[in-house]
Amino acid sequence: MNLTSKQRAYLKSLAMTMQPVQYFGKASLTEENLRNVEEALAARELIKLGVLKNCDDDPREIAEALAENTGAEVVQVIGKKIVLYREGKDDKKKIELPKRR
Repeated sequence: MNLTSKQRAYLKSLAMTMQPVQYFGKASLTEENLRNVEEALAARELIKLGVLKNCDDDPREIAEALAENTGAEVVQVIGKKIVLYREGKDDKKKIELPKRR
């Protein structure tokens, strides 16, 4: 699913007030971190993640790897913050995106 710029802007506005649900540190991307992100996406659809200063990996690379492994979309990467979105299943859908034109 590719997000339109309007949908991406809407998701960014929702994420602005959110706190990160997961932080990536020295160990960077591990199986456990990936599992936690997967569970958070299933529960919330839109999540914010943080990359600590002691992490040597680039936040953009972490975001791309997470998106690829979880089927999510990278909404944005600003500094050390990552925002991911994955549409929920019909029975758990919480976020209604603006319609495509």
